[in-house]
Amino acid sequence: MQKEYLGEFEELVLTMVGILQEDAYGNAIVTEIKQRIGRVVNLSAVHVTLYRLEDKGLVKSGMGGATNARGGRRKRIFTVTNAGLAMLRAKKEQQMQLWKLVPQLKMSIS
Repeated sequence: MQKEYLGEFEELVLTMVGILQEDAYGNAIVTEIKQRIGRVVNLSAVHVTLYRLEDKGLVKSGMGGATNARGGRRKRIFTVTNAGLAMLRAKKEQQMQLWKLVPQLKMSIS
């Protein structure tokens, strides 16, 4: 079985779903990315990525309750699946292994 590839933006969105947990929906993810890492992302790009992650089995979604603030509309809430959690752990381990291979870098003062 071939391992799924996870792109940088997919990893970022999946991580944010894990951080936000029961508050993981499109706008909250966009806001969280901007606040935590200063990156401005498009809501449509986040939605496309969430659906792609769902197709890969890394997140699942369900409808939250309707609120007056949203004009009675419901939010689609995303949660990380066990496969998604395993993918995040594997990505973290890969990154840690690579960082161990980077030689100590010294800053040169000009």
